[in-house]
Amino acid sequence: MAAIGMFFWIDSRLAGIDGVLDDYEGRPADTPGTNWLLVGSDSRKGLSAAQRKKLATGRAAGQRTDSMMLLHIPEGGDKPTLVSLPRDSAVTIPGRGRDKLNSAYALGGPKLLARTVETVTGVHVDNYMEIGFAGFVDIVDAVGGVEINVRAAVNDPKAGLKLKKGPQVLTGSQALGYVRTRKGGALPDFERTKRQRQFLGAVVKKAASPGVLLNPFTAIPLAMSATDAVEVDSGTGAFNMLSLGLAMGDSPVTTVVPFGGNETVAGGGAAVKWDRTKALALFNALKEDKPVPKDILDAG
Repeated sequence: MAAIGMFFWIDSRLAGIDGVLDDYEGRPADTPGTNWLLVGSDSRKGLSAAQRKKLATGRAAGQRTDSMMLLHIPEGGDKPTLVSLPRDSAVTIPGRGRDKLNSAYALGGPKLLARTVETVTGVHVDNYMEIGFAGFVDIVDAVGGVEINVRAAVNDPKAGLKLKKGPQVLTGSQALGYVRTRKGGALPDFERTKRQRQFLGAVVKKAASPGVLLNPFTAIPLAMSATDAVEVDSGTGAFNMLSLGLAMGDSPVTTVVPFGGNETVAGGGAAVKWDRTKALALFNALKEDKPVPKDILDAG
């Protein structure tokens, strides 16, 4: 009974955003499986001036998307697929023309971002979830940190981060710096999307582990942190969040939208140009509820 009570308590605490996934003319049809748009925003809501300085988040006005991922949960027994959508992707934003993907959020919030993602991928989004900087830190600290295998040493004062190479447990502020840093690799944004997927998998697995969920001293702070940190579309509830957690704990197949070259967009400079043929093959597989072809998946 306690578990049922906690479930309904969590459901009552979830903050729903109205109208995010409203129908519109020409919207892609619903397809088998469940598709989530997962968004990390640079919202500083809940952060004091001292915390902003400590976490090196800066003081940018407004709110933008820092990371975007599309998660497909299949109907059958196949593994879920988690696809990073680079924030600097060149896309056509409905009513706004060509621009970077993260501009959709800046121009029209979650609703325009979701519509843009549906329009450019042809994939019907069933659920939307967003988390900001402050919530990110609290969730990691609530589960006692997360273990990450850092592929290469990182020293990035802008992200407030200095890490050695190898497996280590990261605190909330370290984890935030890890997924935000643009240091490392020949293609920094590409490496950044890999770190974001790696981190998301690690934190959900830790949060869903029996050692966390069965211990009230961690489960309750986690539930409070998660519901304070997360915003969802108004149709998403605790049952949906449970299915999201189970899918992320199932070691999803991870990839990034195939890209090649750059495109100059008005007012935004150089943007990442998707490989149209490979990107279509990726999104068509998701729409058809089939595994993504191996030649489309990236090495990470």
